Amino acid sequence: MTKSGKFFDRVAVDLMLKFSMSLSIGTKAPDFTLPTKTADGPKQIKLSDNFGKKNTLLLFFPMAFTGTCTTEMCGVSMDLSAYGSLNAAVYGISGDNPFAQEAWAQKEKITATLLSDYEHKVAQAYDVAYDSFLPQMNLGMGGVPKRAVFIIDRNGVIQYAECNDDARALPNFDKVKAKLAELK
Repeated sequence: MTKSGKFFDRVAVDLMLKFSMSLSIGTKAPDFTLPTKTADGPKQIKLSDNFGKKNTLLLFFPMAFTGTCTTEMCGVSMDLSAYGSLNAAVYGISGDNPFAQEAWAQKEKITATLLSDYEHKVAQAYDVAYDSFLPQMNLGMGGVPKRAVFIIDRNGVIQYAECNDDARALPNFDKVKAKLAELK
């Protein structure tokens, strides 16, 4: 019951669940095109280019040049061949501009493809954007992506989703690899 003494309307509850779980397992992944910086210059990467060919591992992370994000993306880079053998394209996504991502990747020897969601539209579409990142530091950085993982199969359907409000918590990569092995 609500404070007013009324029960929630079942239709209203179903609608709330539908919208709050819009990116649950089994739903179509929102398509996007994001820039990356390569040795040959800027390039656009479109998610749906993988459809019909390989699975896609999306790794949202808050920002380059930070401790946990560096640990995550360096670990993924060291394991890139394992993901390749699981028939998966791997993309790290943050709100950093592609030039900052490239400088970070060179400094830390990150070889995973980094995509710039500078306007935070993809993080919002995947419902993994902070309303305010590090509010205790009074930085006012809304839209920064949470640490999140999505596995999207060859048909463009989300098969695994993990999101954590704690930016210091790394994803469960054992579960990620197990799911990719199932989809191989």
